[in-house]
Parts: sequence; C-alpha cells; structure tokens
Amino acid sequence: MSLVYLEYDFKITPLQPATDILIAELGELGFESFVENETGLLAYILKSEWKEDVLEDLFVFQNPNFEISWTSKAIEQQNWNAEWERNFHPILVGEKCMVRAPFHKAVDVDYDIVIEPKMSFGTGHHETTHMMLQHILDNDFEGKSVLDMGCGTGVLAILAKKRGSGYTEAIDIDEWCFLNTQENVERNDCGDIKVFQGDSGLLKGKKFDIILANINRNILLEDIPVYANCLKKGGTLFLSGFYLDDLDTISSKCGAYGLEFVKNLEKNNWIAAKYVN
Repeated sequence: MSLVYLEYDFKITPLQPATDILIAELGELGFESFVENETGLLAYILKSEWKEDVLEDLFVFQNPNFEISWTSKAIEQQNWNAEWERNFHPILVGEKCMVRAPFHKAVDVDYDIVIEPKMSFGTGHHETTHMMLQHILDNDFEGKSVLDMGCGTGVLAILAKKRGSGYTEAIDIDEWCFLNTQENVERNDCGDIKVFQGDSGLLKGKKFDIILANINRNILLEDIPVYANCLKKGGTLFLSGFYLDDLDTISSKCGAYGLEFVKNLEKNNWIAAKYVN
C-alpha cells in the first residue's frame, strides 16, 4: 500500500529570504522534501504524521515583511517523480561537478552525478548542499574514510567517493532517504558506499578522517560531541544546515570539543563551515 503525503503549495512574496526561513521551520516540523518554484515552495510531509494546527504558529508567518498563503492536497507517493521532472534542473558546482536527473543529458565535467531524488532532500539545489559539494571539491578526499551524516539522496557521499575517498558511510534516519541513497549509490557506480538507516547512535566505536553533516542547527548542536569523538586525529568536520547568525553558536560548541574553526562558505545567509581537530 502506497503512503499518502500532503503537498503544501506556498505562495511567497518576496521569495527570499522567506522561502529559506520557511524551509528551515518546516523541516523542524517534520516536512521531508521541498521543491522551490517561481511562486514559492512545494513542501511534503506524511499525512499520518501531520497536525495542521501548528502551521500558523511558525515565526515566518508573523513577519509583516512577508506575504505567504497556501493550499494543500493529498498525493500518492508515486506521483513524486513526475513532480521532480517538472521542477528539477541540472546544477553545476565549481565548473567541475554536475548534479542531474537520469532524464537530463550528460555534459563533459570531471564529476557527473545522477540523482533520482524522489522524496529525499539533497539534490544540490539548496544552498547548503551546493556549498557542501563545493567543500568536497576544494579538499583532499583521496583515500580518506568518510561519513555522510543525514545523507538525504547520498549526493555528498557519492561525490566524496568520486573524489577518491576510501571507506565511506552514508546514514539517514529517514527510511525513504536510506532507500533512495542505496539506489543513487548503485546508479553512480559507487556500490562500495555503506548505507545505514539510523541516527548518531550508529557511530559508537567508529572513526573517520572526514565527517560531512548537512542537517539542521539543533541536531548539529546535539551531535557535535559525537562527531568530535568519531574524528581521527587531524580529521576534518564539515557542517551545514544553519544560518550565519548560528555560526558563533556552532563554532563555540565545536571548540568545546577540541574542534577548531577553519573557514566557512556563505550563500544567501546559509553557512557551510569547516573544522579540524
């Protein structure tokens, strides 16, 4: 039996920064996937997990600078691919990496990644994913053990593997992301990436040279001690999924566990930061 999702169609004026704020807040409520379009945002959540009365309490709706209206409807899970085909366009990262869907024509780049996103978050379109891909392009992954925590579609683990990483794990708490990552790993001939469903509890006793975590502020703050414990000496931690205003808080938490801030990328007020131990 297919799962029933709710599709919320938000009309937003002006589009930014309201769209980014709304995505962040909806993510905290359990929305799984987002599609940005010319009028605003489509957002998806399992009908069985949703209570609509909490929606109007979101901070973004209280801001007088934004005009946001919405409608909603129930959709069958299998309708998702058609929605992506209408809205998912190839992206180019650093002139070296193309992230595209199977129905897009291949181009001549160093790293061609084919993603069938389905209900998973992380196609490269959102600023946080795009910046994390840029970090991977800018750093040495050759032979390094890598963890992609909160992997979504698995796109970060896939690029890490294409950049020469050694043992590589991808973990997501969401079953749909877990299954989707498995599919995308095979699609990109990266079958030796180990994919697991779960949270940071799976990391006990494990060590990595590099950890990639593109999640959200609250989960990052909760799990930074775990990441620090899982990093090998001289290891690197890349974090994203939070705003510029949160950078000091994130960096302070990292510092408390021996992780030194190195640099960050910034795009539309979103941050992707690099730390070392």
